[in-house]
Amino acid sequence: MIALENSFSNVQIELLKLYSNDIKDDQLKEIKLLLGNYFARKATEAMDTVWEEKNLTEKDMINWANEHNRR
Repeated sequence: MIALENSFSNVQIELLKLYSNDIKDDQLKEIKLLLGNYFARKATEAMDTVWEEKNLTEKDMINWANEHNRR
């Protein structure tokens, strides 16, 4: 396991342990969905924090959406 610990992150090692057991394709799809939802929720939480810290408004978002940032 030492070689794995030097090559992979802690989450990768845990997933490798999980996937060492053969699971059905539908179970794999469920796990992928769970992971995707988890990381999407974390990203939303991080953006909410930035939003609150910077005291941003819906008007700021509309202005950003309408900006033309061609370089």
